[in-house]
Amino acid sequence: MTSEVRYQDDLYRAVNGAWTDQAVIPDDKSSTGGFQDLADEVEEKMMADFSAIADGKKTTPDKYFASAVTLYKQAKDFKTRDAAGFAPALPQLHLVAGIKDLADYNQRAAELLQEHLIDPPFNFYVDADMKDTSKNVINLMGPRTILPDTTYYAKGNQNGEQLMTIFKDMMAKLLAYTDLDAAAQKATLAGALAFDAEIAKHIKSSEEWADYPKAYNPMPTAEVVEKLKPFKFADFLQKIFKQVPETVVVNDPRFLDEFTQLFNEANFSNYRDWLYVTRLNSLVSLLSEPLRQLGGTFSRALSGAPKAPDQIKHAYRLANAFFSEPIGIYYGRTYFGEKAKADVTQLVQKMIATYKRRLSNSDWLSQPTKDKAILKLDKMVLKMGYPDKPEDVYDLLHVNPDKSLIDNINAMQLVELQYNFDKLTKPVDRTVWNMPGHLVNASYDPSKNDITFPAAILQAPFYSLKQSASENLGGIGAVIAHEISHGFDNNGAQFDELGNMVNWWQKADYAHFNKLTEAMIQEFDGLETEAGKVNGKLVVSENIADAGGLAAALDTAKREPDVDLHAFFINWARIWRSKSRLERQKMLLAVDVHAPHELRANIQPRNLDDWYTTFDVQPGDGMYLPPEKRVQIW
Repeated sequence: MTSEVRYQDDLYRAVNGAWTDQAVIPDDKSSTGGFQDLADEVEEKMMADFSAIADGKKTTPDKYFASAVTLYKQAKDFKTRDAAGFAPALPQLHLVAGIKDLADYNQRAAELLQEHLIDPPFNFYVDADMKDTSKNVINLMGPRTILPDTTYYAKGNQNGEQLMTIFKDMMAKLLAYTDLDAAAQKATLAGALAFDAEIAKHIKSSEEWADYPKAYNPMPTAEVVEKLKPFKFADFLQKIFKQVPETVVVNDPRFLDEFTQLFNEANFSNYRDWLYVTRLNSLVSLLSEPLRQLGGTFSRALSGAPKAPDQIKHAYRLANAFFSEPIGIYYGRTYFGEKAKADVTQLVQKMIATYKRRLSNSDWLSQPTKDKAILKLDKMVLKMGYPDKPEDVYDLLHVNPDKSLIDNINAMQLVELQYNFDKLTKPVDRTVWNMPGHLVNASYDPSKNDITFPAAILQAPFYSLKQSASENLGGIGAVIAHEISHGFDNNGAQFDELGNMVNWWQKADYAHFNKLTEAMIQEFDGLETEAGKVNGKLVVSENIADAGGLAAALDTAKREPDVDLHAFFINWARIWRSKSRLERQKMLLAVDVHAPHELRANIQPRNLDDWYTTFDVQPGDGMYLPPEKRVQIW
């Protein structure tokens, strides 16, 4: 802490100022502090275990972990990777270059995707139907752009222009390793960038995606087939799913309406160039060390990190990318345990009880809406620590030590792709976890009405037996209540107790809720940060959850016999401690649905009356907000 800043003026700086002034961001990272520090500690612990198991000093806990370690050993074998050089990437690039024309592509589109991971000119996947979460449906949206968001492509966006220059330079150097001649390299890059620029004109921005119920637009498959011409979507679906479903959920209707502007006979060569460049970009991290370093140039520019992760860390992260759930189960069983799982489950149940009480006492909700909200809480599923067993897909993932790294990665990606497609004819599996046990995070899934708390987040400063009850409630208690609040944010409020998108509100209640939501948007919109202004619409769902979470945790803390609200608010500020490179801050402002950490720490306490009495905050103080401007929803 620092005595130079008063709590009444800047809670975040008063708690974290001295740390911020001294903290150094590691060269291979874009941020440090808070969540990131815990994630780093977990990663170091797991890397040590991987190393010990790989060296035979520790026993492999199960077959899944054994496969992960095999992949790790192969990924860190840079002697083999360096000797192979660029050659392992050529077969897939030749497949793309060998696509003759649109007719040839239409004939082979399904095969190219299912056997070689060559993407169609759109993204599609299978997931639960938002209005009937017992069944799965096909979802369709536009492809991703090279830059993080459509706003980067706006004329005069200097950040976007600078990043695209870096991408162009990196890709020109990578293309020089291919067997294309100099003229073809230049033409391929130009065509790819032209197609990418066209994508940006026809897809949603991050702000639009933040309102995710608007992604539910069921459409007859026959109509989708017509809109996707000249791509032969009916043939494509028939080959992949054998039986074409009657309906497709279109996540971005404008993209579908404008599809022919992006994909047509005239610019098909640009699409092929885009496939070539994006496939090359996805493969380069699996090649030699010089190519891995070169291929990470753009991502490092995005994050601001000066250096790439070292080879061992790279190998661990690659293994973790494919075996995260079994690794998380191992972490949970080894470093967390059943007793801690039971303790934190009890804390969650206590927070749900608080939420029920607060909903029951709401002065603006009618009784029918209160009853439905409490039913939603009663049906909320708790996933605490780590799952009992890995999802079935992990039984299908195998690593063959006799195959190349790229061949193993491609094989597993194809398994994951097919596993997702196969869900279409199966009921929704509600036991699947959104996050592995060693991830420092938490989540709420509106389509399942469940909350997930991985074991890794359940440690100091969020939670510790060495901390007081008030400190724990200002930390993990507020985070738990935050996730519960997502069931009642601007998105989650549109889903019922079974996760179906159903209007369960009384009309007047929902109108009032929307007014409060707009007030929350306005409270954050346009706030200045080092990296630019906050977009209130982009971050509103997380801000509603922060507000509800802090209020419910505070309510719970006040009922404890040894309540200490100073400690409560101080630990609330401490968990948001973070220091990020400016490049990362800019990217998060454009694409992240969370507000910057400093604002998360400082804005929400101002909405609570107890903040003013606890620290004697008066008009004129930096953390003072007039009563009529305080936003309180839950």
